[in-house]
Amino acid sequence: MNVGFIGTGTMGSLLIEALISSDALAPEQIKVSNRTPSKAEALARRFPGLKAVLTNTEAAKGCEIVFLCVKPLEFHKVVAEIASSVQPEQLLISITSPVLIEHLEQKLPCKIAKVIPSITNYVWSGATLCIYGTRVTDQDRDTLEQLLGRISAPLRIEEAYTRIVSDISSCGPAFFAHLLEQFIEAAVEQTGIEREEATRIASEMLLGTGLLLTEGGMTPAQVQDRVSVPGGITAQALDILRQELPGVFTRLVHTTHDKFREDVEKVEDLFNEKEVNGP
Repeated sequence: MNVGFIGTGTMGSLLIEALISSDALAPEQIKVSNRTPSKAEALARRFPGLKAVLTNTEAAKGCEIVFLCVKPLEFHKVVAEIASSVQPEQLLISITSPVLIEHLEQKLPCKIAKVIPSITNYVWSGATLCIYGTRVTDQDRDTLEQLLGRISAPLRIEEAYTRIVSDISSCGPAFFAHLLEQFIEAAVEQTGIEREEATRIASEMLLGTGLLLTEGGMTPAQVQDRVSVPGGITAQALDILRQELPGVFTRLVHTTHDKFREDVEKVEDLFNEKEVNGP
C-alpha cells in the first residue's frame, strides 16, 4: 500500500511518525508534500526512504490512500489542484473537522472519508474517529481501520457528531492536561513537593485512571464511589469540585461549537466560490 500526505503540520507529521514507528507503514510507502517544501524534505531526512515531492498532485498520484492534512481554509485550493488527477479508486481522507464530506464529494471523483486523530495516537493510544462518504466500500473501511488500528482504536461515528466527539477525543487531552497542571501547581504551592515528582505521580495516576475506565470496565461514577467513602477526605474534596465545576464544560462545548460553525460557514463559502473575509 502506498499512502500520500498533503500537509505535514502538527497532526500530519504526528500521523506519519506514529504509522512508521508502529511499523504500520514503511517510509518507502509514504509520499509527502507541503506548501513549505523544506518541511517535507526534513521528514524525508528523518525517515530515509520517505519521498518528499514538490506538488500536491504528485503526492496523491499512485497512492491508494491520500491524507489531506491542511487547514480548513486551504482545502478549496488544494482540492482544485488535485481534482483532475485523483482517480475514482483512491480513498482521500480529510483530517479537518469543519470540511464536510459533501464538500469533497462535490469536487472530487474519488472515495472520501474523514478521520479525526488525537495527539494520543503518537503513543499508539486513544481513538481515531472515522466518518465515511457514500462511495466508500466495506473493504475500504476495513483497510483504513486496520491501518489506524496499529496506532489507535478506530471508532466509526456520524458526521453530525463530529464536533462533540472531537472535543472529547482530540481536544480532551489538552483540557485534562490543563486540569492536571492546575492540580500539580496547587500541590507544589501548598506543600513544597518538587514539581517534577508531583508531575510524575499525577501522570501515572491519570494513566491508571484511564486503564480503570477502559480495561478495568469501570464508569467514571464507579471510580469515584470506589475511591471515596462518606465523610472521608476524597468525599469532602469531591464536594468542592461539584460546587466549583458545574457549567464549566457546558461553556467549553458552547465555545468549541460556535467556532466550529464559524469555520464550516467559511469553508462552505469557499467551496461555493464566495468571497471570504479574514484569515
